[in-house]
Amino acid sequence: MLCVKYLLEPAMSTVTLSSKGQIALPVELRKRLGLATGSRLEITEEAGGLLLKPVHTIAPVALEGLSGMVKAQATGKPRSLDDFDAASLLAHRDRSQP
Repeated sequence: MLCVKYLLEPAMSTVTLSSKGQIALPVELRKRLGLATGSRLEITEEAGGLLLKPVHTIAPVALEGLSGMVKAQATGKPRSLDDFDAASLLAHRDRSQP
């Protein structure tokens, strides 16, 4: 959790609220937290101040684009859902045992 007041006090930094309600975070803080243009911050009002917390989102991925990523070790062929079915795995194990 990022508390701006706590992080800014030791360096004695202050920020100024613009006429549009914007603030500029010091570059050292942005670098340390991995914040760049367009980064999202969650703001919460708490007793005695505000709490800013970076929101790190994971981009949605289409499942179709993931097909073929899991490959069988021996053959390198893409796996099907049947390959992961418990009954299929047991049958394969039984066939491979003498």
